[in-house]
Amino acid sequence: MTFQAWGWRREEASQVLAWVPDAEGGRGAAMSRRTPATKDPTAVERANLLNMAKLSIKGLIESALSFGRTLDSDYPPLQQFFVVMEHCLKHGLKVRKSFLSYNKTIWGPLELVEKLYPEAEEIGASVRDLPGLKTPLGRARAWLRLALMQKKMADYLRCLIIQRDLLSEFYEYHALMMEEEGAVIVGLLVGLNVIDANLCVKGEDLDSQVGVIDFSMYLKNEEEIGNKERNVQIAAILDQKNYVEELNRQLNSTVSSLHSRVDSLEKSNTKLIEELAIAKNNIIKLQEENHQLRSENKLILMKTQQHLEVTKVDVEAELQAYKHSRQGLDEMCNEARRQLRDESQLRQDVENELAVQVSMKHEIELAMKLLEKDIHEKQDTLIGLRQQLEEVKAINIEMYQKLQGSEDGLKEKNEIIARLEEKTNKITAAMRQLEQRLQQAEKAQMEAEDEDKKYLQECQSKSDSLQKQISQKEKQLVQLETDLKIEKEWRQTLQEDLQKEKDALSHLRNETQQIISLKKEFLNLQDENQQLKKIYHEQEQALQELGNKLSESKLKIEDIKEANKALQGLVWLKDKDATHCKLCEKEFSLSKRKVNEHHCRNCGEIFCNACSDNELPLPSSPKPVRVCDSCHALLIQRCSSNLP
Repeated sequence: MTFQAWGWRREEASQVLAWVPDAEGGRGAAMSRRTPATKDPTAVERANLLNMAKLSIKGLIESALSFGRTLDSDYPPLQQFFVVMEHCLKHGLKVRKSFLSYNKTIWGPLELVEKLYPEAEEIGASVRDLPGLKTPLGRARAWLRLALMQKKMADYLRCLIIQRDLLSEFYEYHALMMEEEGAVIVGLLVGLNVIDANLCVKGEDLDSQVGVIDFSMYLKNEEEIGNKERNVQIAAILDQKNYVEELNRQLNSTVSSLHSRVDSLEKSNTKLIEELAIAKNNIIKLQEENHQLRSENKLILMKTQQHLEVTKVDVEAELQAYKHSRQGLDEMCNEARRQLRDESQLRQDVENELAVQVSMKHEIELAMKLLEKDIHEKQDTLIGLRQQLEEVKAINIEMYQKLQGSEDGLKEKNEIIARLEEKTNKITAAMRQLEQRLQQAEKAQMEAEDEDKKYLQECQSKSDSLQKQISQKEKQLVQLETDLKIEKEWRQTLQEDLQKEKDALSHLRNETQQIISLKKEFLNLQDENQQLKKIYHEQEQALQELGNKLSESKLKIEDIKEANKALQGLVWLKDKDATHCKLCEKEFSLSKRKVNEHHCRNCGEIFCNACSDNELPLPSSPKPVRVCDSCHALLIQRCSSNLP
């Protein structure tokens, strides 16, 4: 068989034949081609394993599509695929030391998938429950077969590759799973989702299998070159299917996330509406309480004002009554002064008569004894009057001290009391003068006793008249005593009224303090009302923002639905059907058709080189691929809108 008969696969197979690791992951024997001495041997190993993985995955997909039904465990390309995957996973494994031997197995990193991907727990549990598996290598082989049947091998290994910190415990730094070649192999494994496999793992002896790569099945003859167009069509169909599946997965995930966001926003909106209703009810209650407090405050103010007016009227009336009573007392004092003047005149007349009637001493002796008795009684009465006057003075002093702290109206009362004290002082002075005159009269009487005896008889008649006058004076003294008692009682009533006024003033002060406290509470309620109003406005603004966000999210959902509808109708356009560019409508020439026309990996249409000179990473491919100008702008807009 010549070099041309092998076809295009000969070149790739020759690169892999240069160096292939053996079943235990060590260095294999050197083949016909050797790598230059300058290259890193680990890099060469990774490149050879990557090429081998490409050949095995591509051959498995092509043969499975041509086979046309589900694959079983006896299918040779499938067996070779598992052998190649085993070699890729074993590359760069660290040696685990145990008590008896050195262990080197791929089951350790595959067990990590259960922690990183929760859906892989079923595979791990089923692999551990298999009765025929005794070695970790057999469990790893069973795990690979079950992952292929689930069509999630690429997802599981992608989770492993992302967590390089965990993989560093099992692999060396230069291992295939730690470098970019591992990510490329995981991207190629996405195409295996087209294959349907039905593998019986339970009865198969996976512990003792020998993993040897058969390169003969990857070398093709000239007959297989004729099927190139069919393979291209199959590859295009597979690419389109993978592309549509990835798009559907992405759209379903975005729609589910948007639905969850909408539900959470609706729940939060209902909660905020309920809180708003509660806040409004509280505000209404506080406003009602505020109105009630205002009305009660007004009533209290009206009552206090009325009470103050009534007390003012009562005080004015009492002051007027006090003034009238003081006027009566002044009149009584004036009358007493007049009587004292009359008495002094009478005494002077008596002295004159005594001087004239010295010769009548003998007749007047009896009258004089009686007069002495009367004088002693009058002296006793005068002493009692002095005591009463002293008591009145003490009472006046106490009243003066008590009335010093009263209001301006009580000062007038103090002035009147001072006037009365002056009047009483004048009365005491007059009484003292009378006593002096009496003493002088006594002396004159002692001198005129001898002469008075002679004129006793003449004086008896005059003494009767004098006794009448003295009785009248005694009656006047009784009236004065009664007037003093009345004044005492009136002063007691004044003291009681003053105490009542003080109590009323203290009560009014308490009421004013209560009014001040009510004002403070009213101000506090006003502050709380303002705070509640601020909270209400803030909650209204938050609701408006939530409404805007809901409307934006609904618009985004509609846009995504429209994009999904548009994408569901997309078809991978064939090269034969494309005659001109989709955007600029430039016709493709027959000579430079392959150079000018390119498929957009996003929409599937064919464009010229100028209209498709953009590259972006898509979900279907880990590396950036060619995208048209319109899809490029749309994808960038979506990425910018998804960013926070």
